Amino acid sequence: MGVIVAPETRDLEILASQLAAWLEPRIPEAKDVRVGNLAYPQGAGRSHETILFDASWAVDGRRETQGCVVRIKPVRHTVFPDNLFEEQYQVMKTLHEQGRVKVARPLWFEEDASLLGAPFFVMERVRGRVAVSVPPYRKEGWVAEATPAQRRKMWENGVRQLAAIQGTPLDSVSFLRGPDGARDGLEQEWDKYVRFVAWVSQDRPWPILDKALERLRVSWPANQPPGLVWGDARLGNMMFDENFEVAAVMDWEQPSLGGALQDLAWWLVLSETMHGAGPSGPHLEGMGTRDETIALWRELTGISPADVEWYEDFTHLKMSCTGVRLAQLGKMPFPDDAWLSKRLKV
Repeated sequence: MGVIVAPETRDLEILASQLAAWLEPRIPEAKDVRVGNLAYPQGAGRSHETILFDASWAVDGRRETQGCVVRIKPVRHTVFPDNLFEEQYQVMKTLHEQGRVKVARPLWFEEDASLLGAPFFVMERVRGRVAVSVPPYRKEGWVAEATPAQRRKMWENGVRQLAAIQGTPLDSVSFLRGPDGARDGLEQEWDKYVRFVAWVSQDRPWPILDKALERLRVSWPANQPPGLVWGDARLGNMMFDENFEVAAVMDWEQPSLGGALQDLAWWLVLSETMHGAGPSGPHLEGMGTRDETIALWRELTGISPADVEWYEDFTHLKMSCTGVRLAQLGKMPFPDDAWLSKRLKV
């Protein structure tokens, strides 16, 4: 059985009536709008409250149905210091229009917080399967039960979509520019996590995180290719159809213009954690190795992966910040100092 990991939940019957009333004026000539089959996704979705639902309505005597997803801006349980909720919607809208990256079609954005207690947006529901983290997909579920050949196809299609993100013209996502002095590139992503460390250190200092920042800054990488950052690049944030093809790339809540190697490094680290030859057990047969992933990504993007090891170390810092923040929110235990020191190499 899956587990609901949403940051908070609400009465879904009340939400159904709220959404039905909100949807009616947004669907031309629709009558008798109904919302049903509401459910939280299981095993994924820690940072945002996300609810699946079906909407139906009558037009000229016909009944039409649309599968939808509502994503609600976090207010009390904020995992990240930066509010990029509207940018998340705009990135998805841009990518869907361009067609390079498979994302769910965004439908409507609502900035008025009075209805649900926070801004929200609705997107088309894509049907498929997700490699969930809870319980770990390498241990049970459809990925664990798949054949090595099926997992190989899944891995390759996932890396192809990861690479496709780097085909996004950066002028089409210029709304993602950061603050003065950190408008784009590595400096933008670096600025974000310097502020993240300061944010999680307000109630309790985390000198290990400060030392990790110092170590990374001293060994600053020479290779800094530009590129759009997805922000949580992993197999578990992709939806797959029954043929192990990518149906949708999901969870765009922390995008930036921070450079192409950010996502590659994040993907490599999470792959090692979730299905590689790491603490979770032996390599999951069929999944590409680290070297194979780098080689395919380079072939598809034409971008040099030089210095990717630095970006992997940076990824460990990013994940440590997120882990500390989730602990502050009561979602997991605080990381042990000795474990953090080993992970961050300080």
